Amino acid sequence: MEPRFATRFKGMKSSIIREILKLTAQPGVISFAGGLPAPELFPLTQLKQAHMTLFDKGDSAFLQYSTTEGDPSLRSWIAQKMNRQGSKVTDSNILILSGSQQGLDLMGKIMLDPGDYVVVENPSYLGAIQCFGAYEAQFLAVESDAQGMDLDHLEELLKQYHPKLIYVIPTFMNPTGITMIRERRQRLAEIAARYQVLVIEDNPYGDLRYSGEDIPPLKAFDEAGWVVYLGSFSKTAVPGMRLGWVAADPQVIAALAQAKQGADLHTATFAQAALSEYLHQHNPEAHVERIKKAYKERRDLMLACMEKHFPKELKWNRPDGGMFIWVTCPEKVDTVELLKKAVEQKVAYVPGISFFPFEDHNNCLRLNFSNASNTQIEEGICRLGQVFHAACK
Repeated sequence: MEPRFATRFKGMKSSIIREILKLTAQPGVISFAGGLPAPELFPLTQLKQAHMTLFDKGDSAFLQYSTTEGDPSLRSWIAQKMNRQGSKVTDSNILILSGSQQGLDLMGKIMLDPGDYVVVENPSYLGAIQCFGAYEAQFLAVESDAQGMDLDHLEELLKQYHPKLIYVIPTFMNPTGITMIRERRQRLAEIAARYQVLVIEDNPYGDLRYSGEDIPPLKAFDEAGWVVYLGSFSKTAVPGMRLGWVAADPQVIAALAQAKQGADLHTATFAQAALSEYLHQHNPEAHVERIKKAYKERRDLMLACMEKHFPKELKWNRPDGGMFIWVTCPEKVDTVELLKKAVEQKVAYVPGISFFPFEDHNNCLRLNFSNASNTQIEEGICRLGQVFHAACK
């Protein structure tokens, strides 16, 4: 059998994280690889009650096909949440997604022709690189410092290449954990309006702040409608419901809705209704506080263990929130090859190379602290320390 796959399929790659997760399924492996929430913190009781309430009402509408835009009560809750954070949106600006990852795919579908340029941070979320690459985009990589994307460099690229999209994760960026400061968010929104280029703000981790002051999302500085905001319930409720949203100018929402109709008609009605019941009848803010308390403890423990066990040649960030710690090794250390030795010691991480659009950095790695117990963090970092000490000799 030799199917005649599309030409663009030849450029698609499997997610290295999904491949690593196969390795971590081995007994006894401590995994810091996936970006997984802690399952023991899922709001099981509240979600069970929300589902039962739907059935007890006796209205079967939540089991029927529905509109592409999504559940009105869920969209209203999202709009109110975003307005409290400084954005100016209404229900008409919201489209419910089957996970915020779908928003990246739909944006690629409506915006990108083969050869179009997309600006990304360097490194950036590998799911976005995969998605835009599937639409045969060309990448323009912008470096970041501790305060976020280098906007002077960005402007140079905008003048020279006229890209279709700018993709950023301003808050607790995946993979580096960097947060863009307020002043740069203001300037980025102004740059987007001046050059008339859409900025995709991906914000799955914004509610997970453990230290430092809250900063409004980039969308809050968007006066002209050039920021497309992606939000998710995967990190603050449960990932298994696959629910997210996009907030954007009505023209963009209309185009995305049309593209979504060809993809899945609409996001699962049942899941939307159950989540809306949970959000309106329970206390999701208290649940997020519970998550934050646990993750802060795990972040602090992992950082303390790294200080104790990692060689001095390694450098890493200290994120104020999110789920990840970014580690840079000496240039001689190939973290792809080193992963094999780590797995032999029953511990895993994600090599950093896949987060770079041109895969030109092989001495970095990402650690996840949200999905491991305190005991696993202590033991796993100790094992990794032994592996890194041997590599740095």
